[in-house]
Amino acid sequence: MRLLTADDLALVGEFARPLAAAPTATIVMVHPLPTHGGMMDSHLLRKASWRLPALADIAVLRFNTRGTASAAGSSEGAFDEGRGEGLDVAAAIDWVVQAGLPTPWLVGWSFGTDVILKHPELDPVRGAVLISPPRHYSTAEDLDRWAATNRPVVALIPELDDYLRPEEASAAFAQLPDATLIAGPGAKHLWVGEPSTRFVLDEIVRTVNPDYFDRNPGGLPSQWDGPMERWTDL
Repeated sequence: MRLLTADDLALVGEFARPLAAAPTATIVMVHPLPTHGGMMDSHLLRKASWRLPALADIAVLRFNTRGTASAAGSSEGAFDEGRGEGLDVAAAIDWVVQAGLPTPWLVGWSFGTDVILKHPELDPVRGAVLISPPRHYSTAEDLDRWAATNRPVVALIPELDDYLRPEEASAAFAQLPDATLIAGPGAKHLWVGEPSTRFVLDEIVRTVNPDYFDRNPGGLPSQWDGPMERWTDL
């Protein structure tokens, strides 16, 4: 799919939705730092797109921000340190609204969390899930503006993160006193390994579709007996 920004850039994206039911929630995912390999195929975004529509009835929109390339193609424009990328997320939200999908949650990973925090004006948005927020490009003033929206924020903080660990997170998010800060036991910034991946996906589902956990207190299933295709970008 293609998204068109307000400054006339075409962005490469992919949308995944449940096949057997209407989506109960929508998430718009914003990838890690593209200057260090981040893109819409970064592993947590891929796995969310593959699993959450089938397992939890959550629609997933992921895309390459400006100047970012993946196997699906390259988005126009150039990296802008989280500023112009706000227009990219706005284009994704507009697409969700035009498609008649449930009001989206924003889910960012690393650099993607800074993009989200820098743009509290994005609307309509239900809230945000921040995965490994480094607080590199976002400022205290950005957090003050987010706090004024009264939208819920959930931050997943890896226990062994390279940039922001759980013991530092309360101070880093002092301007968001109502934010929910959740430590990822044994996890690092990239959440490598199935236990870390399951932790992240479970917390996304718990946030955006809490009824799922009322029916499935153990979280997402660890096995799948439906159709499966092996992914490759070669």
